[in-house]
Amino acid sequence: MNKKIKLGTLLGLVVLQLMACKTQKQDTIISLTNASDILLTDKPVVIKRNQFSNTISSSQFPLLLIGTDTIPSQMNDIDADGNWDELFFVINFSANETKNIQLKWIDTKPSYEVKTSVRFGKRSSKNTPVQPATDELLLANEVHKALGYQPYQTDGPTWENDKVGFRHYLDGRNAKDVFAKKTAAITPENVGIDSVGGVEDNYHVMHDWGRDVFPVGNSVGLGGFAMLINDKVERLGITTNDTLNNIEKTTFKVTAEGSVNSILSYEYQNWEVSGNKYQAQETTSIWPGMYGYKNTVSLSGLKGNETLLIGLSNINNEKGLNTVNVGDWVCLIQHDKLTYERQWVMGTALIIPKTSFKGVMEAPKEGQLTNSYLAKFKVENNKPISYYAIAACELSEDKNFIDSEYFTNYVVNLAKQLATEINIEIKN
Repeated sequence: MNKKIKLGTLLGLVVLQLMACKTQKQDTIISLTNASDILLTDKPVVIKRNQFSNTISSSQFPLLLIGTDTIPSQMNDIDADGNWDELFFVINFSANETKNIQLKWIDTKPSYEVKTSVRFGKRSSKNTPVQPATDELLLANEVHKALGYQPYQTDGPTWENDKVGFRHYLDGRNAKDVFAKKTAAITPENVGIDSVGGVEDNYHVMHDWGRDVFPVGNSVGLGGFAMLINDKVERLGITTNDTLNNIEKTTFKVTAEGSVNSILSYEYQNWEVSGNKYQAQETTSIWPGMYGYKNTVSLSGLKGNETLLIGLSNINNEKGLNTVNVGDWVCLIQHDKLTYERQWVMGTALIIPKTSFKGVMEAPKEGQLTNSYLAKFKVENNKPISYYAIAACELSEDKNFIDSEYFTNYVVNLAKQLATEINIEIKN
């Protein structure tokens, strides 16, 4: 009888130990440290899947907790293989602060307030309605002038957060435009579509949410890119009246769309310039809290005489360009009535890396790419360059952006925050 009791006690202890081990595998502590002396607001944190030592079921979802407070997060599948690659969230830090986050894996996907979004739609003919899409393949002879109609809602994809919105002219022009948002809410899905589903430019008039405010013309807008070859500016793509693209195939994909992060990717295959064919890749990422987006560009097929150009449209700028060095960054800042008909005050900026930066030039007065400041970069095959494009208008919820000094201080402080690395320690 006593042997049975002892055996039962031992079995019970084994079960408790197994349960404890299982709990340890499920619960993880993420220790994050801001070792800098500056405040960090909506600081993005990316943790790769392979940084977690424990096995994670593909059917489970992360729940991040500090005490009883939940931190919105999402899992991104960057390589589109059906399995998530990274855990993404944003978080605030005081100076020299360490935060310990409890990570639990749960069976039901949490729901969070949506603070980022991508909107993309296409119609297959002039007389068919726009349908939502998450990817696209555009051939050189399929640009809107050759087709005789605009196939894309808002001329291409738009992306936004709670502060500002942008759009990319996927129709061959590859310029980037700005939507000034008056509220933090995500803009309606039917922007750029009429009542019967056709493509309509209805976003250059004021709505409760805001409007497109940024004139682009033949520039590449805010953050588009080009190349300088033998002292000639070469555009990635075409202008609105061209019928044949200089890019053989453009592939677009919404890589991620979630409450705290949206990512768009582009591949430009056989971009023909001066008899050479280049390959280019572009990745655009946005998260809450920032009046801007991150862009990463990579080129291949380079011969050695090329310079990467990153564009900052200067249409309606009568006050010139302000250049500010901030650590490892260079901030190119302009602030004026940069909007249509100089109706509203807006600041735009590029936050670019000092590494490989070769100065700024102005685009030609005539040609395929005009009306721009162009940041020049030494570029190497398959070596990505990441930068940030910033836009803040007096129409936004923060009315202080009407002031030039306020906008400059915002850009400089943002550059400092972006340069600050967070130390990540995973305790399984």
